[in-house]
Amino acid sequence: MSKTLLVTGANGQLGREISNMYEARDGIEVVRTDVGELDITNVDATVKMITDVKPYAIINCAAYTAVDMCEKEVDLAYKINAIGPRNLSIAATEAGSKLVHVSTDYVFDGNGTRPYIEFDETSPNSMYGTTKLAGEKFVQEFSDKHFIIRTAWLYGDGKNFVKTMLRLAQNNSEVNVVGDQIGSPTSTKVLADIIETLLWTDNYGLFHGTCEGICSWADFTDEIFKLTNTQTKVNHITTEKYQEMFPASAKRPAYSVLDNYMLKLTTDHVADDWHDAIARYIKDGWHLK
Repeated sequence: MSKTLLVTGANGQLGREISNMYEARDGIEVVRTDVGELDITNVDATVKMITDVKPYAIINCAAYTAVDMCEKEVDLAYKINAIGPRNLSIAATEAGSKLVHVSTDYVFDGNGTRPYIEFDETSPNSMYGTTKLAGEKFVQEFSDKHFIIRTAWLYGDGKNFVKTMLRLAQNNSEVNVVGDQIGSPTSTKVLADIIETLLWTDNYGLFHGTCEGICSWADFTDEIFKLTNTQTKVNHITTEKYQEMFPASAKRPAYSVLDNYMLKLTTDHVADDWHDAIARYIKDGWHLK
């Protein structure tokens, strides 16, 4: 008997990765949904669909991730990032389904000096981080069987930092990239493998899910250009300088490295280093799609 997985936000980078991965598997049926098929901010519609489908698990890849727009469209950010997960949690419990919910490094203030673990105090300093943290709390409150996975600096099949940098390089001899924001670039493939490690278990709870290793956005750009033989020069600049050139309404975490601590404590899974993940992404030609 096949198991059904319902994916929300299926048109996004992670949604595509997850859907494609499981559709290739025997014994798994994937129900892809995006806002056109399921409005997760509507509790009645969400409960109806989930109880009709009765999936083995819901993998929630839906989110309002436009960080600066979240500062302006606060109600919408709360609806998608907090109420949506709440509704999915209510529906999942009613249908007896597991819930995988993807969260973010923005739940921390970014003032740390060592990688954040799952037991560290949260303190978001943007509406994006605030609404995503509210979503986490709703999942913990309303879902009986949940995996919350915080990730960061995600790239895959879709609009992302890697493609933006390569596009800029086509028309510029040099690019200015922030060199004092530190994190762990994470491919959707690496995150999908982490989800796979947890999905079929009862190892419920809160996890961090990023690539191993740390770098700045400028370091990451250097590596992208090296792997693609791009000759454009990368100027490592400060966040302050970048803000002068491109004012942004939301504050970005200066240090948002996540330690996959719970994954290490409770599983044998070790995520790929970020160098290996971006090398595979470029080798497979995803940056050209």
